Amino acid sequence: MAPIALMAVLMPAAAQAQDAAPSTSNAPPSTDKAKTLDSVTVTGSRIRRIDVETANPVVTVDRSQIAASGKATLGDLVQELPSVAGNATNANTNNGGGTGAATISLRGMGDKRTLILVNGIRLAYNDVNSIPANIIDRVEVLSNGASAIYGSDAIGGVVNFILRDKFDGVQFSGDFGESSHSDGFRRHFSLTAGHTGERGSIVAGIDHQSLDAVSASDRAFSRDALNLSNGQVIVSGSSATPVGSITLPHAVAGQIGCGSRVSLNPGVSGTTTLNDYHCYSNADTYNYQGDNILQTPQERNSFFLLGKYKFSDAVQGYANFYYTKTESDSQIAPVPVFANGDNFIVSAQSYYNPFGVNFGTDRVTGDSYGDFNTRFTTLGYRRYVYKTYNMQFTPGLRGNFGDSSWQWDANVNYGKVRQKSVNYGFLDYAQLEQGLGPSFLDASTGKVTCGTPGSPVANCTPINIFNVNDPTTIAALRNIQVNPTATNDYIVKQFEANANGNLFTLPAGDVSLATGLSYRKESTSSWADPLAVGDANGLCGVVEFCTTVLSGSFNVKEAYAEALVPLLADLPGAQALNVTLGSRYSDYSTAGSNTSSKVALEWRPVQDLLLRGTVSQVFRAPNIYELYSGIANDAPTVNDPCNFYTGGHSAACANVPTDGSYQQANPQISAKASGAVPAGYQLKPEQGKSFDYGVVYDPQWLPGLSLSADVWRINLNDTITTISAQTVLNQCYANASSPFCNFIHRFNTGNINYVAEPTVNLGALSTKGVDSTVAYRFDETRFGRFNVRLDTTYVARYDVNPDPSDPTAVTIHNAGKYTYAYGNFPRWRGLATLGWTHGPWSASWRIRYIGRTQVGSADEQQQLSADLSIPAVVRRVGAYTYHNVQAGYDFAPWHTRVDLGIDNLSDKQPPLLYQNNVTNSNTDVATYDVMGRYYWLRATVTF
Repeated sequence: MAPIALMAVLMPAAAQAQDAAPSTSNAPPSTDKAKTLDSVTVTGSRIRRIDVETANPVVTVDRSQIAASGKATLGDLVQELPSVAGNATNANTNNGGGTGAATISLRGMGDKRTLILVNGIRLAYNDVNSIPANIIDRVEVLSNGASAIYGSDAIGGVVNFILRDKFDGVQFSGDFGESSHSDGFRRHFSLTAGHTGERGSIVAGIDHQSLDAVSASDRAFSRDALNLSNGQVIVSGSSATPVGSITLPHAVAGQIGCGSRVSLNPGVSGTTTLNDYHCYSNADTYNYQGDNILQTPQERNSFFLLGKYKFSDAVQGYANFYYTKTESDSQIAPVPVFANGDNFIVSAQSYYNPFGVNFGTDRVTGDSYGDFNTRFTTLGYRRYVYKTYNMQFTPGLRGNFGDSSWQWDANVNYGKVRQKSVNYGFLDYAQLEQGLGPSFLDASTGKVTCGTPGSPVANCTPINIFNVNDPTTIAALRNIQVNPTATNDYIVKQFEANANGNLFTLPAGDVSLATGLSYRKESTSSWADPLAVGDANGLCGVVEFCTTVLSGSFNVKEAYAEALVPLLADLPGAQALNVTLGSRYSDYSTAGSNTSSKVALEWRPVQDLLLRGTVSQVFRAPNIYELYSGIANDAPTVNDPCNFYTGGHSAACANVPTDGSYQQANPQISAKASGAVPAGYQLKPEQGKSFDYGVVYDPQWLPGLSLSADVWRINLNDTITTISAQTVLNQCYANASSPFCNFIHRFNTGNINYVAEPTVNLGALSTKGVDSTVAYRFDETRFGRFNVRLDTTYVARYDVNPDPSDPTAVTIHNAGKYTYAYGNFPRWRGLATLGWTHGPWSASWRIRYIGRTQVGSADEQQQLSADLSIPAVVRRVGAYTYHNVQAGYDFAPWHTRVDLGIDNLSDKQPPLLYQNNVTNSNTDVATYDVMGRYYWLRATVTF
């Protein structure tokens, strides 16, 4: 859809007022807002300026807009911006989430390439939900590379949360919400108090949020594990099922009349015989999806204290402190057991084994036998319960150099994050393995005993894994159940000093300079139950759960300078012509040194028109988790390119039969991810360039109208990535000499044992697109005042080359597609707003537009089929439009305001992308609304 067509669709129905929608710094500001921006440095530059419109395209969301949106958390609000794409985490991320965190992925570059700041200082924990909403004055979002100004991570852009340092009185707010399904209840209470005096101010507050869990079984689109196979939608769950998926030698299976795989008949108790089994079919699979959570439960409590004090006319002290405790958890299906994937043996000599053959893999010899998959449903769900403690403290001093224009600032930033997890529903590996070994009926006791006649094993309980629902088996399993714990600490310590002012005056104006230096040290340490700590092969003493114990640190020394040089002013064809130059030097103890520079140009040929452009170098040093994360188990869902293999790809399909009969039994496989240090790999920084060229038009002949458009492009090399299992499989299949082939490990049957997913520098990323804004603020009428606004982002390219050094490497084209590894990149995204105010009344209408996208690619080399069985299948997903409405009234005599709203007014259900393409709920939970229509009510009382 072209931009004009999109505007035509959204503008008449547009959503939300200037007071209730994101605005950009190029829109005509109110008088109060101009004063606010005049007092601080606008995000994207360290130079203090009066100008609201600069070379940096900054979107600003102020307090009134946050309140009118009805969002309970900052993450929910910022993630709706059109410039956000990809795989951001939110409350609907259950499998692979559950920590309560909301992350921001500007330009779809990922949260690790989006720098989060608070008052221009790095946030210790990139969960923006951990920042209390009542602490925020406004949010400034810069959507282009800013490494020359802020250093590492600012590749996709910067989100800067500006704190409210002035408040007089006491304000209490209560917020409640519930979906039209009568679930997903939320509560939000905040109390803010402050006082401003002649020499200083203090603001303090507390904040409480809670969000109830919603089961995936409570929505039609998410209650079943839906897969797309042979062009048909099938309910096809996991082969790890309580009745078992057992692969037998043909001679044994033939006795039951089956080809190879069998399952237990229903209603069987105790020991089993061959007559208790039937031929395995799709009906025997386990529908794990209904066990998952659609919305994860969360409880968050915060406290903040902000203060400043003027010691003299030249020196002011300030301190910002906030603390947040988040309790949250995720839930997935009961623990599955794969005798081969988990590397243990179900002994042929087990008393309970009716088949007389071994199953599984010997972890010592590597010998592999038949598959035996089951699931211990009687142990209950696997639950990952998190407690996250986040504290950040920033004291500092700032002031003036005499009567000059120069100002200085020096501060210390200390942040600490501790995350504890208790993980329920797992088993002691050694005791399970021992219980599945040889066993016999001891005639002297009448009991089944571990070992063999004449060699019993003490302190061992035999386990009848062939009938996991038998009461004796249940008791034996619960006896060896473990709930491992893990704790991780992350600490950042930083000192920073800055100065800015005018150097000298040119005919066109003052030449300004901002400069500064900083030192930062980051460290991490983790510890866990010894039983759950993985060894060099990622194996540990807990079935299907491993964690790591590692510690490490690095430091970085940095210095920067940025200069604004006015070249021309008040001339025909050049009302203003300014150039900004900036450079930042960084020296990392782990990644060496780097210098990033930028040049930006602002040209006003006439007063109403601004032409702007920025070219900057960007870089990102490896973060502490990419460096020091140990080997950990992963369970990704993959589409094995060797399905129905007939030959020609021996490196990718080792041991796979060539008669076309092979199909990976379970799309959810075992994988082993790790950081660079445990893998012995020396990571280097990502390097690239960012380009932004734009135009802003504010016509004097139509006051209140503002138009802008920016063309952007980012090229990034040496990308740091934990290679996904799907990428490993695809690239090796496409090129037999790919280094990825070494990461694939198959059994002698051809089935995937595991895929290694190390963190390395490998790949190049290139993306480009266009942002545009149309905003109009109508004059006051007897019917009130209206505001209308439309923000759009068009993605023209998002290409990832996994290995540029390999001429045969296949570049993944993500623009206009959803891909498992990178997320959703519809060509068009939009946010339209319409707002109205009239006396004590206000109302807003907000429309979020997500353009058409597709799953899969018609290009077979892409290996992105949306279908499990047929190559090069494309599933097209139509455009989605969400409508949110809000209305409020000020009861002035009672100092009270009441707002109510409805999100997803039309109860739009998310599209089905199917479980073979996504991890959670058969859809893309990072992009689409999964709760349905949602009602909320808020009351605010100010004293």
